[in-house]
Amino acid sequence: QVQLVESGGGLVQAGGSLRLSCAASGRTFSTCAMGWFRQAPGKEREIVAAISWGGGTTVYGDFVKGRFTISRDNAKNTVYLQMNSLKPEDTAVYYCAAAPKPYTRDYLLKSQTEYNYWGQGTQVTVSS
Repeated sequence: QVQLVESGGGLVQAGGSLRLSCAASGRTFSTCAMGWFRQAPGKEREIVAAISWGGGTTVYGDFVKGRFTISRDNAKNTVYLQMNSLKPEDTAVYYCAAAPKPYTRDYLLKSQTEYNYWGQGTQVTVSS
């Protein structure tokens, strides 16, 4: 089992920045691929970013376009999502997820079905 707790969400103006954190506990964090997903009202959940267990591979949703950066600190069992140049369309609930597999292939890191453990989500609201 892996327990995930997200933090760092909130209200920010367009153009601003937020840093989301996801603290993991339970099984060995360093062996898990980690991902951030989001879901806006009335829309399907989509990939935001994901990172392989060692941090050597990162993938991003097409909409990110260089604005976000995912990173991880295996010593602290934490994964981060730095979000810059936020837009109103980034408003959504952001979820952290863990896949207990040593994935490094892009298509696996982006696949929601590969993630077994999910956090409760943190709301990000970007005002115009």
